[in-house]
Amino acid sequence: MKKFSELNVGDEFFSECKISSDDLDRYLSFSGIKNIIYEKNEISNQKDRMVSGRAILAKIEGEFTRLEEMYGNLLIFYGIDGDPSWNNRQTRFLKPLKTDEKLNIKFKIVDKRDLNDEFGLLSIDFEGTKENGETALVSKRNLYQMKK
Repeated sequence: MKKFSELNVGDEFFSECKISSDDLDRYLSFSGIKNIIYEKNEISNQKDRMVSGRAILAKIEGEFTRLEEMYGNLLIFYGIDGDPSWNNRQTRFLKPLKTDEKLNIKFKIVDKRDLNDEFGLLSIDFEGTKENGETALVSKRNLYQMKK
C-alpha cells in the first residue's frame, strides 16, 4: 500500500481481468439492465457474449481498488471530470469486449491535489487493451478521494 504522499502524477499501475458469463449475468441482474444484446439468446451465444460497458467499468474500478499500491487505503469514488480535450467526455468504448476475453488494464495518475487536511484527490485514467492488442476502452479523469 502506498500513502497519498507517495503517489505522483505520471505513476502507472497495471492489472488484468476477465469477465465471465456468470459475472455478466450477476451484473445484469443487479443493475436491472434489459438489453437483448447482453442476454443469453440466439443473437449472442453463451460463450461469446458482449459485455456491457458499465460492467467493464465496474470491473476496472474493482481492479483499481485491489492494486497492491491502493488496497488498504480509504478510497472513495468521488466523480468523473472527463477530459477537457474531449469536451469533458469521460469514456470511449472502442472495441467490444466478449465474455472471458482477457483485458489488460493500465491505470495512470494524471492529477493529484489536496482537498483538505484529511483527504487528497487522485485523477486516474483507465485504458483497457484486449489480448490481441486492440484498445477496448479509454476512460479519463476518474476521481478518487483518498485519506492522507
